[in-house]
Amino acid sequence: MADLNPAKSSLLMVDKMGLVVLAKHAIATIFGIFFINVGIAHFTDTRWFEPIVPEALGDPTIWVLITGIIEIVLGIGMVIPQSRRYFSILTVLFLLAVYWANYNMWVNDIPLDNQTFATIWHVLRLIAQALMILIALWIGGWLQQSNKSMRHQQQSHK
Repeated sequence: MADLNPAKSSLLMVDKMGLVVLAKHAIATIFGIFFINVGIAHFTDTRWFEPIVPEALGDPTIWVLITGIIEIVLGIGMVIPQSRRYFSILTVLFLLAVYWANYNMWVNDIPLDNQTFATIWHVLRLIAQALMILIALWIGGWLQQSNKSMRHQQQSHK
């Protein structure tokens, strides 16, 4: 027979919510550290990033350094819980903007380390970019908010 004790079921809910919050914090921290590391790589291996900078932007070194700084700042913002909501939107905007370099690499078949990549790898990179955007939105609480908003709209139309 199921235990219908409301006190016990609310404790289980709190425990589950605590685990979700802890998991979200861990994922946000890992995500932020990833961005910090990639940003640092823009300074330690500038030449690796330079070939994919679109020619229309001019000096690729400047753009690699600028995006490196931005990635480090975004990463720090994602690690700090109080700033995640704000920095998650900035991260999404950044990911949308810098995909231009990956797209440039794809359509112009630009090699990295003297190697070009098959279409499947570019498609996988695009999927990874989309996943990073979704992760950033989730970390910032934007996906949950739109789910609540949609449920509220559905209930008000009944």
